[in-house]
Amino acid sequence: MSDQSLFSRRGFLQKLGVAGTALAATPGLLSAAPSERPTNAFTLSRNRRRSALDSIQIALIGVGGMGSTDASTALKHDGVRLMAACDLYDGRLVTAKKTFGKNLDTTRDYRDILERNDIDAVIIATHDHWHQQIAIDALNKGKHVYCEKPMVHSIDEGPSVIRTQKETGKVFVVGSQLLSSLGYEKAKELLKAEAIGRLNYAEGVWARRSAEGAWNTPIPEDASEKTIDWETFLKDKERLPFDAERFFRWRKYLDYGTGMNGDLFVHIISGLHFITDSVGPEKIYSTGGFRFWNDGREVPDVLIGTFDYPETQAHPGFNLSLRCNFVDGSKGSYFYVMRMIGSEGVMEIQPDKVILSRNKVLTGIDPTLVSTEAQKPKQERKKILGPEEIVYQAEEGYRGCLYDHFGYFLDAIRKGTPVVEDALFGYRAAAPALACHESYFKEDVIHWDPVKMEIVR
Repeated sequence: MSDQSLFSRRGFLQKLGVAGTALAATPGLLSAAPSERPTNAFTLSRNRRRSALDSIQIALIGVGGMGSTDASTALKHDGVRLMAACDLYDGRLVTAKKTFGKNLDTTRDYRDILERNDIDAVIIATHDHWHQQIAIDALNKGKHVYCEKPMVHSIDEGPSVIRTQKETGKVFVVGSQLLSSLGYEKAKELLKAEAIGRLNYAEGVWARRSAEGAWNTPIPEDASEKTIDWETFLKDKERLPFDAERFFRWRKYLDYGTGMNGDLFVHIISGLHFITDSVGPEKIYSTGGFRFWNDGREVPDVLIGTFDYPETQAHPGFNLSLRCNFVDGSKGSYFYVMRMIGSEGVMEIQPDKVILSRNKVLTGIDPTLVSTEAQKPKQERKKILGPEEIVYQAEEGYRGCLYDHFGYFLDAIRKGTPVVEDALFGYRAAAPALACHESYFKEDVIHWDPVKMEIVR
């Protein structure tokens, strides 16, 4: 891109249609704003109609908070029926019947569900260390799979899931739903249109300030070896005596969870890869510590991760910085944001909003040199400038990124349409997050080959 076009605000705004025409957009992604809205504010909408010709019967494996939310969201789509639910805690199975109907079949053993011929797809929302095994078993039993993030518990588990999806041909979607949002789809379009110039840096922040946000979820009073299948929960991990803390607050422990990296960083990495078409970073480092929650957890409550992305045909080289703080006093009890910064501007990206800010200041004068007449800018006639900030906001009634994510999953089952976040994509997002996890405990840089998908020793 030439310097003249690089900094041409008028050219950019005309390209995106701000100057009096509808914005260039992915079909169905953007509708014209009402005339009374400011000219620098636009409404994001989704006009796609989904087919409900074929009924899809699903089952839920893991009836915790996220699993129940997933199932409820899937049922908002036409033609979806929840047939069965599985959990290792009896109390959740009782709650599932209250939530989804008394005729819901329930079991402690996920294999009971996989043997059923009347179930087309499963939602896997278990503890992280069970993801790989259940996913592979489900695919091999002919089920389509929606698997919560991270796709796997350790880096070495990923290739087997990718291979099984390829061999079975079943639909597989990982539950990092941000990339299916109107906001992230718009950001992808804006980056391609060079709205921020040449990308050089991205950052993401997760901030929480509550006990539950720090994974100290309530423990039911009836939690015991009678109401929980403790031995199955442990899987192939150390045979410890029953501990309700480990079962319900499992994200704090290395044997079952993946810390901030697998719970939160992977969301931002997935979204970033979608927007940039990246296959991953090549160098990863993290640091952090135990700053507040001294409750026996094995993973830090403050973490910073840095990632070096090499230049590829899809994007220029850039750096990514991720930060997570579970005792953050700055933004209430929960806060999330991702920003992408380029040579001409910055995008602040939320699932339902993109704020595009462009830098109109450009000077070729070196401030370290003594000013001369030749260096003084010419006094040209002043111009009418376009807006410094453009806001793209989801229209009222937008059902959110999780609804859209399940929409893509169900469309793929019904119509055979491709999905973005399949096993390959999911692993390419999970592996850098898990490498960040490894970097923290090794106190060293992790070198990653994003093409071969392997650690460089």
